[in-house]
Parts: sequence; C-alpha cells; structure tokens
Amino acid sequence: MTTMLTPHFSLEEMIASQTAARMGLSNMPEGNAYDNVRLTAERMEKVRALLGEKPVLISSGYRSPEVNAATGGSKNSAHMSGLACDFTCPGFGDPHAVAKQLMEHAGELQYDQIIWEYQSWVHIGWSEGSPRLMALTIDNSGTHTGIA
Repeated sequence: MTTMLTPHFSLEEMIASQTAARMGLSNMPEGNAYDNVRLTAERMEKVRALLGEKPVLISSGYRSPEVNAATGGSKNSAHMSGLACDFTCPGFGDPHAVAKQLMEHAGELQYDQIIWEYQSWVHIGWSEGSPRLMALTIDNSGTHTGIA
C-alpha cells in the first residue's frame, strides 16, 4: 500500500534508501521528522509546478541518522530532519537546467540551499530558521562554488 503525502509524492519515495535496505537499517521518520517529510513533499509540489509539471524523481529524501552516517552524509544534513531531498527532473532538463530554473524562484521557494551536484542531481533543502537562499555547485572533486 502506498501512502501519498501529496498528489505526486509518497512517503515511500521520500524515505527510500538502498543503503538502509542493504544494511537492514530503519529509515522511518518519527515525530517532527515525519511532519518535515510531509512539508518537504508539499514544497516539492511547488518545485514540480515550476518545472512545468514534469515528473520529479527523488533519489534521496529523509535519512535517519544511522542511514545518513552510512551514506557518508554531512553531520548536519537537512536530510536527517526530513527537510531535504536529492532529485532529477529529466522531462525538464539536466540537473544544471533544473537548478538554474529553481534559483530564479528562490523568493517563492524559500529554500535554505540548492546544490547542483555536478552532472548528477539537484539537492534542495529547507531550514527551520531563516532561509539562506544559498546556491552552490559541488564538482567531481567536492569543491563548492556558486552555480554558473
């Protein structure tokens, strides 16, 4: 059974993790993290609309602290609070085009960070405080720069 959080995003896709499955780790958000996953799904509906209603493919959403550590995620990753996801939108364009489009709507989206993971995917995260509206590129060497 699929648990739809919004018209286009399910709980299952927002918490899917190959790492968790492979290692037998739970990746079910609880309490505030569950509420944040729902909020992120709602915000991703706005992202989808800004991308011409093209399907958005979530590759990583919520990560429990154990799953985040196992994937090598940042120790302060917004994924752990349910406020971030990594995604692509092939019907709109490559990840660079997606990031550029969303940057044009920073005021509307109020993201904390948008990161173009060079030639791979887009990371978008929100904060519980004031959004920084930070836009970055992470290249193959791990170097952070602005999105050009």
